[in-house]
Amino acid sequence: VQLQASGGGLVQAGGSLRLSCAASGRTLSNYCMGWFRQAPGKEREFVAAINWSGTGNLYAGFRKGRFTISRDNAKNTVYLQMNSVEPEDTALYYCAASGPSSRWPPLSYNYWGQGTLVTVSS
Repeated sequence: VQLQASGGGLVQAGGSLRLSCAASGRTLSNYCMGWFRQAPGKEREFVAAINWSGTGNLYAGFRKGRFTISRDNAKNTVYLQMNSVEPEDTALYYCAASGPSSRWPPLSYNYWGQGTLVTVSS
């Protein structure tokens, strides 16, 4: 599975952004998907995950209802809607795919995209 994340950019605090992760090479509906982020000088952290059909999801605590993960299997794409962004959300955001037919929630992610940079100005 090849993953291509996009949608990052510069946004003011309180604004919104939608990240997309397009997959190629395999049918995305067989994979659980996740979003992770890595801020400068910090370790990569989990943001959100969604199961194969989109009926189940998980979020990190810092999400506070601001982020929503979704997927469109017909388009082989996963999204992360980010609302009310804060400067602390500044990071490189990665999408990832679990192994095919993995458990839910996944224990690991086997495929990673290249990341898209989100910068939130105060």
